[in-house]
Amino acid sequence: MLLAAGRGERMRPLTDALPKPLLAVRGQPLMAWPMQALARGGFTRQLINTAWLGEKISAHFGAQANWPGLPVVDLAYSNEGHDFGRALETAGGIVRALPQLAEVFWVVAGDVFAPNFVFAPEALQRFAASQHTAHLWLVPNPAHNLGGDFGLSPAGQVLNLPKGSEGCEHTFSTIALYKKAFFAAAELPPGNPEGVALALAPLLRSAMDRGEVSGEVYAGEWTDVGTPERLAQLNG
Repeated sequence: MLLAAGRGERMRPLTDALPKPLLAVRGQPLMAWPMQALARGGFTRQLINTAWLGEKISAHFGAQANWPGLPVVDLAYSNEGHDFGRALETAGGIVRALPQLAEVFWVVAGDVFAPNFVFAPEALQRFAASQHTAHLWLVPNPAHNLGGDFGLSPAGQVLNLPKGSEGCEHTFSTIALYKKAFFAAAELPPGNPEGVALALAPLLRSAMDRGEVSGEVYAGEWTDVGTPERLAQLNG
């Protein structure tokens, strides 16, 4: 699942007429980079959630994406903007899409640039066989988030630590594996028929406190394309 429903307020005016995941990075839409990386790993059934200017995303990619040297990708959409008139936040959007997703699935934000990340089938298989309900890829804290998001134990458990506290040395890359069971804590019916907006971070922190979230550090190139300045740096 690719998250592409947000408004991209900090990117205005660039996002006034174009959804942020379609902004060009190094010659192609930003979200095409994770889509291609998923295809490279053999994950050719991809779902995109949309809200702000979502029709432009579905119009651009259509029902299939076919890049040279990669397998054909079959695309589905969860049109939160059409169905509810707004985005449902990250967890609400994922729960909305659950009926279309496998028991174990990848999630990545469509506005994160990590061109060399490997979506490995072996990683999914290891996670599926584990007792965890979520597995996160973390990055060293970037300049725009020096206080960090989470800690990571030597055993690979992601830790719910206060921002800026000792050990809170990692930022969530947005790239993760989940089991459908993780979202039972949302207490929403699969498909989220009422369109309840729900944030992901509180669910993650609660699951961390239960010892259900594993993780690892990703040291490759990674940018949260959250401002026009960061976009310009990538294209410079």
